[in-house]
This record gives sequence, C-alpha cells and structure tokens, in this order.
Amino acid sequence: MTGLTIALDAMGGDFGPQVTVPASVQALSRFADLNVILVGDQAQIVAQLTRCDAQNHSRLSIVHAPDVIPNDMRPSTALRRSTGTSMRIALDKVAHGEADACVSAGNTGALMALSKHLLKLLPGVDRPALVTALPGANQQRKWLLDLGANVSCDADTLFQFAVMGAVLAQAELGRMPRIGLLNIGEEEIKGNDLVKRCADMLQSCQAVNYTGYIEGDQIYTGQTDVIVCDGFVGNVALKTSEGVASLVINQVKTHLNQHPIKRWIAKWLFSDLFNQLKQLKPDQYNGASLLGLRGIVVKSHGRADIAAYENAICEAVHEVERQIPTKISDRLEAVLLERH
Repeated sequence: MTGLTIALDAMGGDFGPQVTVPASVQALSRFADLNVILVGDQAQIVAQLTRCDAQNHSRLSIVHAPDVIPNDMRPSTALRRSTGTSMRIALDKVAHGEADACVSAGNTGALMALSKHLLKLLPGVDRPALVTALPGANQQRKWLLDLGANVSCDADTLFQFAVMGAVLAQAELGRMPRIGLLNIGEEEIKGNDLVKRCADMLQSCQAVNYTGYIEGDQIYTGQTDVIVCDGFVGNVALKTSEGVASLVINQVKTHLNQHPIKRWIAKWLFSDLFNQLKQLKPDQYNGASLLGLRGIVVKSHGRADIAAYENAICEAVHEVERQIPTKISDRLEAVLLERH
C-alpha cells in the first residue's frame, strides 16, 4: 500500500465497531492517501462495513482479533494477558512497521503500558505524556499536558513534557509556541517545590519559549500556547472544562427548545454565537496523543461518536505527516546537549 497507514483498535471504546468502522470510512474519503487497518472481531467489522457500503474498499483491510482488553483491566494485567486483543495487535502493526500510527478508544492505562512496552520511549524521555488540543481565544488552539498518563511527576518529567508539547504545537502553529506552567498563582513565590524547580529549568533553556506560571482561568484566555502540569491536575482541569462546556451548551439548547419563537429569532440574529458554541464541544478536540514514544499513538475518548472518532484519526494522520516523534527526538537531543 502507498501513502500512510493507520491501525485502528476497532473494538475499543463504549461503542466499538458501530463508531470506529463508519469513522474510518469517513476518514478514507477525507484523505486520499490514507490506508486503514481495522483490528477486531471480523464478523462485527464486516457487518458495519456492509451498512456503510464499504465492504470492498481498496484502502481498507481487516485483521481479526478474537479478544478485547476490558476497560477495568489493570495495566500490569494487560501487559501479561493482551495477546490476541485488538489493542495489542493494532500496536504491533506500528511496532513492526506495518502501520504509521495506532488509534484506540480503549483502556487508557493499558494503552500507555502496551505502547511503552511495544514501541519503546524516545531517548531522553522518562515517561510518555497524554496531550490534547483545546479551544482558545480568536480560534487559536492550545495544548494541555499531561492529561492523566502520569498522576505524579518530578521536575525533569515536567520539563520533558514542555519540550514535547512545544514540538507538537510548533508543527501546527509554524512558530515557537509559548510555554506556561499551570500553577496556583502567577507570582514566582507561588507553587510547590516541584513546579518551582521545573520553572528554573525552563527559564534557563533556550530551546523553549517559557513565559511563566499561569492560573486555571488563563488556560483558554491567556497568551500561552502549551500548558504543562502533572497528569492528576491535567485530568481534573480537562474533565472540569468538558463538564462546564457541556453544561453551557445544554442549558442554551434547553432554554431555546422551550421557546420556539426565541429559538428562531436567536438562530437568525446570533448565528455566529451558535457557531462559537459549537467550537466549545469536547468532540471537536477528540484525540489525545501519547507523546514520547518511538511511534504515534492517539487515544480517543471512550464515549466518542463517529464524528469525534474521525477527529482522532485525523490527529493521527497529521502527526504522521508532520513526523512528530522524529522532531521530538531531535529537539530533546538539542536540549540535552545544551544542558550538558
């Protein structure tokens, strides 16, 4: 096959092939050079392809996987019992060079553990980080990491997250991104020793554009492109943001649905506002990347619908095209030379 190839864990997530298969078909229509390997229960995949009228698609292949990693399986258990699972086989395709990236909506802990085991970490990386794009002012995207892959981190790990996040953001922005550390205040005296040590390391590094501390209310409105924190803080911040966005959107919808005349007037007068509200939907930014690996792995939200899962596939395609692991490796090598 020519072009680039994405291996999909077709059984992962709350809906499995009902979402992953039609999303892959839509992605194939979007990218002319994309090939997709659907890994999972062949009968279920074929049934969904038939519904999509894509059972004979020339850029799509199926690899049967008899088992699935449950969402409640511990990462250590997944490492021992993953043989024959859709997630393991999809990652194997990347490890063996048969695919350029893997996308899965399955068990996050298992995905991280198996990715580290099969793909290995880049030189200079202690732990992989989960990162996702977020909406920002003036339709300018931002990136937040870590999102939960590492509940606790030391200063060196946070520093590596900043470097990796900067590479990912620069590939899209086309300029050196501004890096901020998420803290309980902007003042230098605020924060714990871990954050302060990382701030000192970033201030002395010429390879990143560190702009200082930011508070939670500046994640979306501040002048920072990449926000760095440990996985505990990042996961809470992300889930809180998603909850608030969903609350706002649902309250607006509920109010307007109760008043048909208001709904008609609002759509006529405030169409731009409704377009802005759509940009707040978490599905628009589905697809968190595991940075720091020798291959590309994208984690989709487990409850993603077809459009959201397609966004995760698109993220994987863009990272392959931009050669993100190679760029991260090169930047980390330069940083290590600078520090020594």
